[in-house]
Amino acid sequence: MTINFHKYQGTGNDFILLDNRENLYDALNSDQIKFLCDRHFGIGADGLMLLNSSRDFDFEMKYYNSDGNESSMCGNGGRCITAFAKDLDIISSKAVFTAIDGRHEAAIDEQEYVRLHMNDVNGILVNETYTELNTGSPHYVHFTDYVDEMDMKKEGKLIRYSPKYKDEGINVNFVEKLSEHSIFVRTYERGVEDETLSCGTGVTASAIAFKADAIGAQHVKVNTLGGDLEVFFMMENKNSVHDVMLCGRAEFVFEGSVQV
Repeated sequence: MTINFHKYQGTGNDFILLDNRENLYDALNSDQIKFLCDRHFGIGADGLMLLNSSRDFDFEMKYYNSDGNESSMCGNGGRCITAFAKDLDIISSKAVFTAIDGRHEAAIDEQEYVRLHMNDVNGILVNETYTELNTGSPHYVHFTDYVDEMDMKKEGKLIRYSPKYKDEGINVNFVEKLSEHSIFVRTYERGVEDETLSCGTGVTASAIAFKADAIGAQHVKVNTLGGDLEVFFMMENKNSVHDVMLCGRAEFVFEGSVQV
């Protein structure tokens, strides 16, 4: 089978995008997806997305991690597939699409800056040393100093495969406070089983955890290894957040074809 693909990246989180409106790639299996995402033998990416047609929305987003398995919501992926839809002329500047966690809205400008409306967050669990919450994907957030010096693969793996999380997995974020309104985040992603240059749902989770004691409208600037993002949200109380927006650029990288 010949696959025509486009590759996009959002703050270094890179994805293979396939236009599947005519169901050309429905038969792709997990081994093939894993091969396509392999950085040595395939195209190379943190994940693969199918842009499917939808009766009620502009399109449907179907996301797979680089291990070949379908995954929960990907924030940077949502921003990139919005840019892909614009390049395909499916949308102009606004999108309403559906993903595994439900309905999303997004807006994109001429500078490829995407504002993605994430789902509300409830059931935030604040522990003595970490915060656990779900921003479309489950996340563990730990605040510490000197995040740039950490062995992320080692430290992230210890938590992701700990007895509590080993079966379903969890994404692990280590966060450093830079100022009252900015943080530095590094993320170990389940499914990728390694650190990624950026994780949209991880950035969102870290920003919310950072403002867990605040009430009202919040704006957090987030530095990642792959670039800068912004998160806007309304903190209703310590356990509930709404009007969540993940914002940053999503950029086309290249396109091509490959045989599988």
